[in-house]
Amino acid sequence: MKKTFAGIALGGLMALSGSLYAADYAIDKEGQHAFINFKTGHMGFSMLHGRFNDFDGSFSWDADNPENSKVSVTINTASVDSNHAERDKHLRSDDFLNVGKHPQATFVSTAVEVTGENTAKVTGDFTLNGVTKPVVIDARFIGEGEDPWGGYRAGFEGTTSIKLADYDISMDLGPASAVVELDLTIEGIRK
Repeated sequence: MKKTFAGIALGGLMALSGSLYAADYAIDKEGQHAFINFKTGHMGFSMLHGRFNDFDGSFSWDADNPENSKVSVTINTASVDSNHAERDKHLRSDDFLNVGKHPQATFVSTAVEVTGENTAKVTGDFTLNGVTKPVVIDARFIGEGEDPWGGYRAGFEGTTSIKLADYDISMDLGPASAVVELDLTIEGIRK
């Protein structure tokens, strides 16, 4: 889930794209061109993979002042999907995501630091299970341009990781499952 929110923060990288003006983008939720995926160890035996199917957000950037770029994402935590109905039911329980009490997780950027030609570190506040902690997403600009439908798009990818204990997640499946890696792919449509 950590990486899931990190991917959304990649929108801040748009400043690296060379555009001549600031622009606002909506994450392409309708077209399913954005993904928040996660993986974690399963008791030291294998890796458990999953995703969040329902999230929304936006990003803006300023080519002249990339440090002013911003991203905001809201995730419906009940949309967790690990391709196993019983496990997903457990993930939604108060052992993990506690969706009855905290139906949403959010990421709101607080800083963008350009680290290379197409890379940046996007820092922000990630709220999960009612707990807010800072996270840093390693982001990469993929590309931008006109689409076949008359719109203009930009895309990014990013990664981050979170410790479950930092978010008051009570279930302990051992050290191999203590950290969740988030892998984000975000495509936005210019508003």
